[in-house]
Parts: sequence; structure tokens; C-alpha cells
Amino acid sequence: MAHNRTPLTESSQEIFEKYQIDEEVGFALPNPLEELPAPYDEWISIAKNLPELIDKNELREKVDQLKIHSIDALKGHKSQRLAHLALGYITMAYVWNQGDGDVRKVLPKNIAVPYCELSEKLGLPPILVYADCVLANWKKKDPNGPMTYENMDILFWFPGGDCSKGFFLVSLLVEIAAASAIKVIPDLFKAVKNEDQNALQKALCYIASCLHQAHKEFEQINDYVDPSTFFNVLRIYLSGWKGNSQLPEGLKYEGFWNTPQKFAGGSAAQSSIFQCFDVLLGIRQSSGDESASRFLQEMRNYMPPAHQEFLLSLESGPSVREFVLSKGDPKLRADYNECVNAMVSLRNYHLQMVAKYIVIPSNKQENKGTGGTSVMTFLKSVRGTTENFLLRDN
Repeated sequence: MAHNRTPLTESSQEIFEKYQIDEEVGFALPNPLEELPAPYDEWISIAKNLPELIDKNELREKVDQLKIHSIDALKGHKSQRLAHLALGYITMAYVWNQGDGDVRKVLPKNIAVPYCELSEKLGLPPILVYADCVLANWKKKDPNGPMTYENMDILFWFPGGDCSKGFFLVSLLVEIAAASAIKVIPDLFKAVKNEDQNALQKALCYIASCLHQAHKEFEQINDYVDPSTFFNVLRIYLSGWKGNSQLPEGLKYEGFWNTPQKFAGGSAAQSSIFQCFDVLLGIRQSSGDESASRFLQEMRNYMPPAHQEFLLSLESGPSVREFVLSKGDPKLRADYNECVNAMVSLRNYHLQMVAKYIVIPSNKQENKGTGGTSVMTFLKSVRGTTENFLLRDN
């Protein structure tokens, strides 16, 4: 995707089209498909029955029996995204199986080859990423009903009952709430360019309200996700093979690469939306801890290419922060700080949830997140850097 990276001067409609962003659901895939035609329906069938196949210890045998399918007949972005999601689920299940330490280090070619070819076509890595399990793994029960937890479901499940649904859907609802702010980005840049303080304050207030709504959605995780099930079951299936002692060399994709490959597991750091607000507000994570900054940068490679391009285009836009600083207006500064504080608050809450869902169940002080980083250290660093960008009174 070779978009020229100029500041975003287009209308929000043009931005949505150019960068594969949806007006209603943001970076999420709008109305994902649920079925694929033959022969790819075999993949869907296995992915839909994962918990049962794993429980009966039949999953690996079923995968080993699959014929190898060319992806040439997989037409259309939505079909390709559904196939990537299904193959991602199957791959995680094949590697980790019953989560008891019986780990496979080789993904057989009948699944590895189409998965890797499809991943190259989509510009995504061949592992279950956030863009799969959160952004493309949902449907409405009543198509005309609202985007609420009660009216939504996921397409594929891992073992652990409703834990998958709770974790993926709450993550999606947080994402969608925050993404409502994307449509005011052109207003934001235009206001800076025209030195229109009123328009800028209005846009900043709207962004802050979207971030506050995202926080409210995040709180639902307590209602729908059990800490013990998340830690002992679901988390296993979200683990990658980079920095993982169970797969120190990585995973061998038979028939595609000659050597094992290392990829990080799905992680909220792979969400474009919060990196988007860091860029917009001039919160430079690169000024903080080097390893945290490097990890966030690396996670961009796990995002759909159009969304990576969108972040790059934002980086070449005018600096909202510099404009606010140059004006020295207390009200403008307060509105800017309200946005930064909303980001700090979300990251604080994320830390609390990591403590509840990972640290406490494990009874350990230091843990690796599914992305492979020391998760508390990473999140504290990101939160601390965010706080440092609050504009203090002189």
C-alpha cells in the first residue's frame, strides 16, 4: 500500500475509505463474514468446533487429515480476513492443544502453506493477531439492533466457555468507543492550521468524551471474564512463539520456511486506536523506556497495512501539542490535558486488570503477557510516559 504520507487534509469520509476505517466501528472489520465456500468451509468447520475437538483430543488428527488448499479462489478482503481468523484459531489450537505442555513445534504444510500465503497477501503475520480475534471476530445477534454486549457474539471460541466471548467482545467495544473520535481528526488538524482555538477545543473535548466512554466499556470485563479461566485457559491459546520458553526456537511452518519463525501472541498493543491517540496528542512513547517503545513500534507490524499507513500519516500531521503550548491559553491547555488524562486513566485501568487477571492468579510478581513482554513493567512504562506529557502550569 503506497499511500503518500502527507498530513491528513482529506475529509473524514476520504480518510475512512483510504485507510480501511469504518465510520461506525473504526479499525474493526464492519459486518464480518461468517462462512466461506468450499473447499475453505473445512477450515470454518474445524474452527467452529475447536473446544469440542480439543476436549476429545481429536483436533490435531483432524488438522493432519486436511487437504492442502490453494488460496487463489479466496476473493475479497472480508473472505480473506475470515480465513485468516479461522486459520489463526486452528494454528493456536494445534500448537497448544489441551494446554498441558504437549506443544507442537511444527505446523503441518496442509495448514501452514495456505496460512502463510494468505498472511503475505493481507500483510499480516501467520499467527492469531488482535486484528483477527478482536477486530474480525464478531457479529450482531439482531442485525438491526445496537452494538452492545447483549446483542453481540463472537464467531469462534477457544476452550474456557464464555471467557473468549467476554474478553474479545469487551476489547472490541473499548476499541469502537475510542474509534468514534477518528472522525474529528480532520477538524483537529484544520483547527491547528487555521489557528482556530474554538474548533480545536471542541475536537479535544469530543476525543476526551470518546476515551471516557472507552473506559466505561472496559469496566464490563469484570462482569464477563473470570480471572481464573482467563489465566489458566484462554491465555494459553493467545500465547505466541517469540520469547516463549516452550518454543524457544519459534514455530516451523512446514513447506513455507526452512527455519522456525518467531511471532508474538495477540496483544492490546496491536490495537491501532491507542497508538493513534498517542500520535495525535504528541505523546512520544519513544521518550520513555526504550524496550517499551521498541515493543510498541514492533506491534505495528501486526496491524493491517492500511492502519499502519494511517498512523504514519498522522505522524506527518501538524503538532496539536506544540500549538497548545504556543498559545499559552489555560482553557485550551486544560482541554488538551483532559485527553492525556483520559489516556492515563485507561492505562491505569489496564494495569489494574492485568493485576487481577494475570498477576494475582499466577501468584508471581513478574509475568509475560501474551505478546511476550514483561507485562506490568511494560504497562507501567507506557503509563508513566503518557503522564509525563501532561502540560504542567508554569
